[in-house]
Amino acid sequence: MLRRVSWHVKRITGKMDGRFFAALLIGLVVVITIVSAIVWLSDTERGLGDFGASIHWSVTTVFGQGDASYVTTPVGWAMGWLLGLFGVAIVATITGALVGFVIDFLLKEGQGMGAAGYKDHLVICGWNSTARDLVTELSTDAYETEIVLLADLERNPASSDIYFVRGVTSNADDLRRAGIEHAQTAIVCPSDTGNEADMTSILTVLAIESLAPQVRTVVEVNNPDHVDHLKRADADEVLVTSKLASHLLARSALYPGLSELVTDLVSGGEGSELYRVDLPEDCLGLPIDDVSARLRRDHGATLLAVTRGNHTYNNLKSDFVFEPGDDLIVVAESLGDLRPLRHSTAYSEA
Repeated sequence: MLRRVSWHVKRITGKMDGRFFAALLIGLVVVITIVSAIVWLSDTERGLGDFGASIHWSVTTVFGQGDASYVTTPVGWAMGWLLGLFGVAIVATITGALVGFVIDFLLKEGQGMGAAGYKDHLVICGWNSTARDLVTELSTDAYETEIVLLADLERNPASSDIYFVRGVTSNADDLRRAGIEHAQTAIVCPSDTGNEADMTSILTVLAIESLAPQVRTVVEVNNPDHVDHLKRADADEVLVTSKLASHLLARSALYPGLSELVTDLVSGGEGSELYRVDLPEDCLGLPIDDVSARLRRDHGATLLAVTRGNHTYNNLKSDFVFEPGDDLIVVAESLGDLRPLRHSTAYSEA
């Protein structure tokens, strides 16, 4: 919240005419100095300490905290009335500025024109049916993280728990408002099923890589012919949802029940889900059979594959020994004591 407020303050102050407030401050100093000198001459013994006391009385009177008994002459009373009137004008100006800022803050936040201010969060770039289901899935995952939606829409299409930023996904300023420079992962979803939407996704990935190359980018693509373009744009993972669905349908036709199993593994179903986790320290240097047994015994997890470097290996032989930097892909009911993989990695091929 502090980062959001700070962003709005910078935005508003950048558009303000500083000359007005500078003139107000100078006028305040001049009036306080002149009034203090008059009160010092008319209501005190004119000592150096009396002049400091007169300045203190003038300042406190401007802000409504002055001691009325400090002045005893008609001239002093008149100066007190003058400062009281001047103080009302100053307080009204400050109050108006604060109220205007609060109203502007609430309006901009409600319209998606604010800045997220999160760190290590997930940014969804674009909105479609996949993004809608994605938000639902992420909200039920054991690994909780803040989510920001960046889309060129008039209002937030997701739930109130998702911070909405209205803007163009390939625009650098809008990506900054979504906090892309401090994000952990960016998911790019095409706005429709056409080729132009894929072109926008490519531009979005290029913009993200130029602003925050450390952010992991996962892209949904419509046309399989565009996968190579996204790879050249340094997208970490590219998913052709239509191709993935066709493969699953084919396997389900040959082997009944596979679609239900895969759906349950990758979603918040009744059974277990897929997780990618760090290798537990006590498993370092052990063969795969021992690690599999420990995962089942200590974490209720089943080991499916191991990621080493830029490759993911499954159905490994029993003589495979784990090394530092290895990651695990497991099936479990929840993360439990396992640590989710947090660092960004390159695209992995099974």
